[in-house]
Parts: sequence; C-alpha cells; structure tokens
Amino acid sequence: MTKAQIVGWAHSQFGKTEYPDTEALMAAVVAPALAHAGVEASQIDGMFVGVMNGGFSKQEFQAALIGMAEPDLAHVPSVRLENACSTGSAAIYTAMDFIESGRGRIALVVGAEKMTAVPTAQVGDILLGGSYRKEEADVEGGFAGVFGRIAQHYFQRYGDRSEELAMIAAKNHANGVSNPYAHMRKDFGFDFCNTVSDKNPLVAAPLRRTDCSLVSDGAAALVLADEETAATLQRAIGFRARKHVNDVFALSRRDMLAFDGPRRAWQGALEQAGMTLDDLSFVETHDCFTIAEMIEYEAMGLAKPGEGYKVIRDGISAKGGRLPVNPSGGLKSKGHPIGATGVSMHVIAAMQLMGEAGGMQIPDANVAGVFNMGGAAVANYVSIMERVK
Repeated sequence: MTKAQIVGWAHSQFGKTEYPDTEALMAAVVAPALAHAGVEASQIDGMFVGVMNGGFSKQEFQAALIGMAEPDLAHVPSVRLENACSTGSAAIYTAMDFIESGRGRIALVVGAEKMTAVPTAQVGDILLGGSYRKEEADVEGGFAGVFGRIAQHYFQRYGDRSEELAMIAAKNHANGVSNPYAHMRKDFGFDFCNTVSDKNPLVAAPLRRTDCSLVSDGAAALVLADEETAATLQRAIGFRARKHVNDVFALSRRDMLAFDGPRRAWQGALEQAGMTLDDLSFVETHDCFTIAEMIEYEAMGLAKPGEGYKVIRDGISAKGGRLPVNPSGGLKSKGHPIGATGVSMHVIAAMQLMGEAGGMQIPDANVAGVFNMGGAAVANYVSIMERVK
C-alpha cells in the first residue's frame, strides 16, 4: 500500500482579517499551496475541506466553496469534514485514506474558519457545540468554562498551578513573536500572564485571558500525494505514524483529568513509529487553554499525572529545551480558527522539517510530533512526521 506524503502547503495570516468569509479565506491559500507543491489544479483527484462552522456562517455545503474560489477545481470531488477543534486533522487523515486506498494520487486539503464576524457572546455559544450540551450547555463562560472546570478539578487534586499556567502562556507568546502568521505577536512576559488585571481578567476561573486561545480567522492548505508522485516533486514529508483515538463525549462519564484519549493516541503513534519522545525534535500541541497543554505533557509521557508543572518549570518544553513544545506559539499566540487549526499545525511541522520555518526554526529538526484535539480530549489525533525528500 502506498503512503500519502505532504508535498506542498500554504498558510494565511491568522487574526481578525479582512477576508469576509471562508470562501475568500480558501481562495487565499489554494493557489499558493498548488504552486508550492508544483502541481496543477487539473492534477487534483480529490478535495477535503475542514470547516466547523456551527453558526459562524449561514453558508453550509462549504466543500463546494473551493470550486467557487478556484474555478479549475469546480469539477473535482470535494467533501467537508467536521470534528470540532480537530476538524483540520480529520480532513488530512481522510485525504490520506483516499490516497492510500488507491482512489486518487493527489489530494488537496483546506482548513478554514471565519470566527470574528459574529458577536463574542455568540462565539462562546457556537464553541459550546464542541461539548456535550445535554450536560454542559449551562457551564458559565462557554467552552472556556468547560476548561475552567477542568483546571479547578486539577488544582483541587494536585494543587494550585496558576504560576505554571502563566509560564506556559508566556512561553507560547514569546515563541509567537517569530511566527509571521500568528494572531498575537507580542511577548507579554510571565508577570503579566500571572497577574489578574483589567487587561488580563479572569475569563473562567482560574483561567485568565492569557490562559485562553484567541478567536481568529484563518486558513491553511496542504497538498498530499502518493509516494511515486511525491518522488517527482520538490519536497516530501512522510508520516512515520498517525493515530486517531476518541474518548467518551460527556465529561461526567470519565475522569476529566486523565486525558485518556490523548494518552492512547500518543502511545499508539509512538509504538507504530517505533520511537520514543526522545526521538522527537519538537511537538506542536493543542493548547486551546494553558491547562490543556499542561495535562498534555502528562498524556504524552513527559511527566507523571499531576507533575506536568515540572515540564515548564524545568524548561523542558522551552524552544531551547529537551523537547520544544509549540515553537510556533501554539494556538495561544497563533490563534485558533477552528477548521484551520489542525491543517495549520501540520503545515508548521512540515515547514520545520524542511528547514523553512524562519525565526520559528528548531535547529536540525528531523522528526515532528503533532497533537490536535477535538472537544475536551474527545477526538485526539497524533502524527509523527519526518522529511522524506
């Protein structure tokens, strides 16, 4: 069976952008991605679109928007994937399945979201669609409130780690300064992130504004090809492993601090790759909230349960540490346009592996770990990536 490889990509600026909708956002990345890969629109066999929507736009059937944005793609089969905050990774994995099943040789993946066109209160309600509404719809603070509750339980069980959450926020904002695509390119420093103030209020106690990812617009695109086709192109990034593991939707029916789905996904991917964390050059992980990154340290095996704080305190996850985590600035600094996020994470990882990451570059990066999460550790995707060409 042939393996799918990444052969090209494109990434828009994240933030409150001038693009009016996802159609315009897609158009901004499709042609550059094809050009980067060195392929023509006529060579694309299938298209896979990641857009959560859920109320950000009245326009559904968004798989058809690529054909509007790029007329040469109007007759190419296109489908839309949605899997909450892991929507982009769902689109990538489905495109890979398409190629590896032999149904096509070259696929285009586009992730996009336009979030800033609706009022802030409405954004919060839309994002609650990524939680189990039957039990969690009334959580104060929207989806931030869901992770605020996780943080409260974590502090009750393991002690107050507000300082370490601020250290994670400060790390990611400092890293984001070097990311030209990032929504927030500002180094706030630890003291600001650690202090509740008018500019950094509590959003969902104990989480402050600097503990929460940004509401952003953005898009990213990948071109994938089978191995034979990739060998004829300029670049190729392969997957040593990829693993998707789900967990129970309702928080009430599992230990919300265990992050068992992420743990299983990481364990399965590393076993499939025949690697350990020591083999990874860096990790891009899903820091929708700083408490998520801290618990993800534990889920991936960097620390025992309750000891994730040691990873940030000891500098392990710093850009110059033993295992840099989120050298891009992560969702915290880069922004989190839902449908684009998983695609963006894989684009950033591919850039690192090709040595094309500019100021974000980790020296001699040769193996990447990517973790993208849908909901509160419900849909969990881990990719182990390496440069092939």
